[in-house]
Amino acid sequence: METLMVCLIGIFVAVATYLLLSKNLIRIILGTALLSHAVHLLILTIGEVKKGDVPLLKEKPGPYTDALPQALILTAIVISFAVTAFLLVLAYRVYATNKTDNVEKLRGDEYE
Repeated sequence: METLMVCLIGIFVAVATYLLLSKNLIRIILGTALLSHAVHLLILTIGEVKKGDVPLLKEKPGPYTDALPQALILTAIVISFAVTAFLLVLAYRVYATNKTDNVEKLRGDEYE
């Protein structure tokens, strides 16, 4: 199962990198969102690999789930949602001001 998840994470990172290298501002924002989702999956996959006994002394030995990766992912989801919302508002403001979302045209003239 970990192999399938790692392949899926690799595909997400490849697509996110492709979107980040685009000239369209909306595609760049979607690339950052997709890259954050890939990192969430990576943390979840790595967190599930840990095997062992219960870390409590009075409990019976057996498999357990570590709650730390899930807490980290929950925090990262909230932060990435806020960053994505901020970037979308910023992109809307840039488009309303300059009437374009092409990064090359937003850069300006060579002699400005």
